[in-house]
Amino acid sequence: MQIADSIVAITGAGQGLGRAMAEYLAARGARLALIDVNEDGLKDSVAACEKLGAEARSYAINVASEEAVDSGFAQIAADFGGLQVLVNNAGIMRDGLLLKCKEGKVTDRMSLAQWQSVIDVNLTGVFLCGRAAAGIMAESGKGGVMINISSLSREGNMGQTNYSASKAGVAAMTVTWARELARYGVRVAAIAPGFIGTDMVAQMRPEILEGLVKQVPLRRLGDQDEIASTVAFILENDFVTGRVMDIDGGARL
Repeated sequence: MQIADSIVAITGAGQGLGRAMAEYLAARGARLALIDVNEDGLKDSVAACEKLGAEARSYAINVASEEAVDSGFAQIAADFGGLQVLVNNAGIMRDGLLLKCKEGKVTDRMSLAQWQSVIDVNLTGVFLCGRAAAGIMAESGKGGVMINISSLSREGNMGQTNYSASKAGVAAMTVTWARELARYGVRVAAIAPGFIGTDMVAQMRPEILEGLVKQVPLRRLGDQDEIASTVAFILENDFVTGRVMDIDGGARL
């Protein structure tokens, strides 16, 4: 697939990796439908993409709402005349240990709200957006590409029962969808970033940041454009499907 003139929807596009991917593809001529619940962030992302000469529109959609997703993607298809690409990037963290004990008694535990909020956005949101986009792509007869953002944490990470479970689920859905949707010309892949230099990471205390970097054999954080360029690679290589690409500087060696 060529990036220029392709219609690309990106969830979680109001900031961070979502905005970086949007700008990267905008610079290469993509037409962009940017999705987030952060409307102010969306405005900034649209402006940044338009500055690069791209067509970009914003859509305030709660990815955890079936009604909002289905109507929102129908509107995107109507506005742009179709949809060729979905980048399922929206995600949240609500970290915490499963439980804490003191003197043989449980003193705290991960709440159902902590669990459910992350699953709703990170897993159900990917399901809902993927289902909506796949329907548009299949009915078009022209196929398309879906890229889901998983994480290094899908292997399990202390303090992230909810997040790790959601990202493992995203990886599993990716393989399942690749097998199911190939008959319709839809390719599905995933990217599992490691420690990336987002604004949120940059605000961490120096000692915590140093600890993260020590876990990476390359001894640095990844750049956001290194994730965005992986998106471009998947789009342009028509033989990529059903794979989760670890972009983590060797952290999973």
